[in-house]
Amino acid sequence: MARHDWWGVVLEAPDPHALARFYSELLGWEIAKEDADEAALTPPEGVAYLAIQRADDYVPPVWPAREGAQRITMHLDFEVTDLGAAVAHALHLGAREADHQPQDNVRVLLDPAGHPFCLYADSGDGGDGGDGEDE
Repeated sequence: MARHDWWGVVLEAPDPHALARFYSELLGWEIAKEDADEAALTPPEGVAYLAIQRADDYVPPVWPAREGAQRITMHLDFEVTDLGAAVAHALHLGAREADHQPQDNVRVLLDPAGHPFCLYADSGDGGDGGDGEDE
């Protein structure tokens, strides 16, 4: 059987370079590749990547879901040690806090292109806390 490794996640955005800078600052990841239509970030350790590719017709999803609106097909979860500080940092970089917040230990934010992502602090209950879909 051929080897199949997970490479990472690719987001679409009208300005891949601006979104790459946002996630680079948010996560402390290096922008490892940039060309006219895409950028890729790599973490200090590990093999997962986050890539952003140009999509001139990109339509941001709506969260929570609303009838007739563009639905979320995925979201990113990032565990943090200090939820308040991490949220403040993300907001400073240009993220927006979603109106609906499902859990006390999770904050749903929208990146500058409108992609939802969750910052969460481990609640100690064994769950990841980062679902963002719970109500």
